[in-house]
Amino acid sequence: MGSAPFADDKVKPAALAGTWYPGDARKLDKMLNDCLKKAVLQELSGEIGVIISPHAGYVYSAPTASFGFKAASSQKVSTVIILAPSHLYSFAGASVWPEGAFETPLGALEVDKELAAKIMAFDKRFIFRRDVFEGSAGRPENSVETQLPLIKKIFPSAKILPVIVGYPPDADMVKTIASALDAAIGDRTDVLIDISVDQSHFHSLKEAKAIDARGLQAIEDMDINGFWNGHAAGEMEVDGFHVVTAGMLYAYARGFNKVKVLHYGTSADETGDSSSVVGYASVVFYREASTAIGDESSKNKLTPEQKARLLAIARETLDTFVRTGKAPKYSEKDPRLSLEEGAFVTLNKHGDLRGCIGNILGRGPLYQTVSQMAVAAASEDPRFRPIRADELKDIEIEISVLSKPRVVRSADEIELGKHGVIVSKGYLNRGVFLPQVATETGWSKEHFLAELCSQKAGLPPDSWKDPSVKLEVFTADVFEEKE
Repeated sequence: MGSAPFADDKVKPAALAGTWYPGDARKLDKMLNDCLKKAVLQELSGEIGVIISPHAGYVYSAPTASFGFKAASSQKVSTVIILAPSHLYSFAGASVWPEGAFETPLGALEVDKELAAKIMAFDKRFIFRRDVFEGSAGRPENSVETQLPLIKKIFPSAKILPVIVGYPPDADMVKTIASALDAAIGDRTDVLIDISVDQSHFHSLKEAKAIDARGLQAIEDMDINGFWNGHAAGEMEVDGFHVVTAGMLYAYARGFNKVKVLHYGTSADETGDSSSVVGYASVVFYREASTAIGDESSKNKLTPEQKARLLAIARETLDTFVRTGKAPKYSEKDPRLSLEEGAFVTLNKHGDLRGCIGNILGRGPLYQTVSQMAVAAASEDPRFRPIRADELKDIEIEISVLSKPRVVRSADEIELGKHGVIVSKGYLNRGVFLPQVATETGWSKEHFLAELCSQKAGLPPDSWKDPSVKLEVFTADVFEEKE
């Protein structure tokens, strides 16, 4: 244990050393060095906030897990929060280890008790159950412990915060976990979330790859609803999918909206037995480096021809969908229109708003986002009834192509008419105004922000002054049919 000054009841001994991974420090270190050396990374630019790592025995999982930890190794990480499913106990809520340390053959990892206290104070369903972490005499819980030697190897000075989420899945608790993490971490940039899960279990290799491909695609697309519903329908299979969902919600709220599957493997890679396998994946959630202050605008402006093409796509999509219920499919050779950017489509009728829906970050090529938002603006804006065919001749289309949002520390950095603004508190409270809202309404900055909080985010009007509320700004390239 070393010199860590903790009472025995606050220390979790290593229960899997010598079985699931080498108990000898030298052998364990060599094994991890070999795995890390073989983990050849794809190019990745940005800050990693969340990783997904497998939690099987190291001969099976360490070659895959090494990818995510290696990708994050260049960052300053002071605390790693381990989100893991409970394998042996059914209970409501989540069990948090509040203080002390966890032993590993490579040395002890201290628990971040301050962060633990913040999370446990967030909701009464965050509790401490030692039995959940220990498992039983015949079967120790592996979901947290398998992560510890890798954490100690990659981040030797870091603290940990182990959180084991109860089963069966509870959608409200999943949202609460995401909000609690966001609130507790606050402005800290030195916290990494490690989601400890395996993929499908005990299918043939062919079946496992197909099942896991569906789940990993939903994760990579940040399709949170699709991922949750896919498991409910039996189309996907992740050991702890509710834990992954909580991590995805947190990643979305914090702007870690880029996702990359770094490596996928199965137990057959080690055993050679393809008749019944377990799948393993290493995934990272990251955000691109922040754009310099005052330079949120796209460096690659749309040409008049490109704007005309996007308007044509939106118009054709709108007309076709309203008349037939189906949207056309598009393909574009123009690389500019294939960039992943956020966009809003606004529908006006005789100068009055008739529908407006957008995607701030973009999911896929810009031209596809515009088409999708045209459908959504026509049929999904809760403020209006769906567009009818007899209205189409009177509808005018406006498109706003958005820059990447950046966080501002104060409302003083917001320029009305130039900046769109996103306000958020946790996952549950989030709202956005486009830049043109300030111009169209004539509101002062204080009025603009108050309306944004109350109308869009469901927060008190003066919440924008609260240090725990996040403000982000972006710019928009706005163009319309009547130009």
